Amino acid sequence: LIREVKEKLDHNCPFCRHPAPESEEEYERNLMKRVEANDPTAMRQLGGIRRNEGDYDVAVEYWTKAAELGNADAHYDLSLLFEKGEGVVKDKKRKVHHLEQAAIAGHAFARHNLGCEEFRNGKYERSMKHFIIAANLGYDKSLESLKKSYRRGLV
Repeated sequence: LIREVKEKLDHNCPFCRHPAPESEEEYERNLMKRVEANDPTAMRQLGGIRRNEGDYDVAVEYWTKAAELGNADAHYDLSLLFEKGEGVVKDKKRKVHHLEQAAIAGHAFARHNLGCEEFRNGKYERSMKHFIIAANLGYDKSLESLKKSYRRGLV
């Protein structure tokens, strides 16, 4: 990208090397092509767009498909919906399931949230393990949670 700017080259997609879309319609068309090709990242992205438009049913559909294809961010997005009850019925079990799947796939925020969930349930040793993993993944809030727990004598 820096070379493109310095040499005044056209900005191309780093994945497909096609020029960046010039209009919203072209962007949508390209995104739909990626969705039709079962690209989980595109499905998650489209799910986010639909959620922002208030179409939760379609958002859940795209995020579920992306999650089935292994997209950790989609699992995390679904966990947030089930936690808040946005467009779906609040469901703690499904929330935790999607948090676990995202955490297993290396999602640091999800791992931290699992630690918080375990902490609220009084399972301090398990929560510390989650915080340690999330901190190792670079999530600073987990490191802060570990420090606080150490001060309280929970570690």
